Amino acid sequence: MALASVMSNGRGATDRLLAGVVAQLAADGVRIAGALRERRPEEASDFCNSDLLLLPEGPVVRISQDLGAGSTACRLDAGALEDAVGLVSARVAAERVDLFVLNKFGLSEAEGRGFRTLIAEMLARDVPVLVGLSDAHRVAFEHFSDGLADALSPNQDAVLAWCRAMVRSNATVTEEA
Repeated sequence: MALASVMSNGRGATDRLLAGVVAQLAADGVRIAGALRERRPEEASDFCNSDLLLLPEGPVVRISQDLGAGSTACRLDAGALEDAVGLVSARVAAERVDLFVLNKFGLSEAEGRGFRTLIAEMLARDVPVLVGLSDAHRVAFEHFSDGLADALSPNQDAVLAWCRAMVRSNATVTEEA
């Protein structure tokens, strides 16, 4: 099973790291599916909105909802998240994928929803999976991965090396089959 997580300190650091990794791998010709957090320049100071860029080239799907000023409830729009999962699922069913990348194993995945089933499907299909992780959901991810995931250093070169090794290994196995 080729599964890895990466966690960086600082708001948005993991998102930036994964975006850089995905950009480099895409430039190398790696076929990537999944979702990354998209931060639009006009919303740079608004941390309440959450948009996902569905890989490889969109669309961008807003998965948060505006609950109004002063609201302390969860802003996740579960329906929009499930729509995004459906779009990515259709894409991976129709296209060959070398690597699956997800911005975050978050609360939805921790609770058995969101991209969790698709992550398991990718692993069952021998597609390497890279996910962003936070302390808040580390225990749930470790339970999900049964301790078999690699914890990568939050360094672009280290993450790229893991991804390239897994994609190369998977290509060799596919060619031999």
